[in-house]
Amino acid sequence: MNETIALLQKHRSIRSFKSLPIPEEHILAAVASGQMASSSSNIQSYCLIRITDPRKRQTLVELTGGQPKVAESGAFFVVCGDTRRHRLMCEKHEKKYDAKLEAFLLALVDATLFAQNLVLAFESLGYGICFIGGLRNNLPESGSLLEIPTGVYPFYGLCVGSPDHEPPLRPRLPLEAVYFEDRYPPDDVVLGRLEAYNGAIREFEGDRGEGRSSWIQRMAEKFSRPQRTDIAAYYRSQGADLG
Repeated sequence: MNETIALLQKHRSIRSFKSLPIPEEHILAAVASGQMASSSSNIQSYCLIRITDPRKRQTLVELTGGQPKVAESGAFFVVCGDTRRHRLMCEKHEKKYDAKLEAFLLALVDATLFAQNLVLAFESLGYGICFIGGLRNNLPESGSLLEIPTGVYPFYGLCVGSPDHEPPLRPRLPLEAVYFEDRYPPDDVVLGRLEAYNGAIREFEGDRGEGRSSWIQRMAEKFSRPQRTDIAAYYRSQGADLG
């Protein structure tokens, strides 16, 4: 074990924050660290929008499904894929921007690699973080609120701040459920490993007074019905070619 591995293995999502601001130098250092993430062909197709306007943050509380931490955390950001700069470069050189689905996927991958570096930097400084997928609950309104132009794709929000609670580490899938050699294992092997994890997460949640519901059943229910069905239409309206 070293300090980096120890930091990675103690990650928890923080959902309650102290009312303490984050020094600007910490934010800039974290963003610069995020920029050092790998990027395919050095395209760097991402951007980060910090929301400082209290009214906008309060509006985003509602747009993200009623999450007070969006307004209460030390800082709130929106992580975006950014193809606009590439469109501008094409326009400057009189070329048609026509990168198809691959460009959208590269933006999604780039933004996520950047975001993971970003949060690790914040966590190394003693802050807690929570990604906010609820930003995708109402992308048209959120995009309008943030004046996001064509070619920029908001993917998720990010709360950062000083933790006001110490949640326990939530068990993850066992290594053998996610790490394979040479081939993907047979379905019965996969299901057996999921059942083992199901028992572990039931015990964890029971000890926390959350009941002992089946994680497998919850996942089956979650992925048996469509969610956020307007996402593709919004990203297309932003210029994404998903075909």
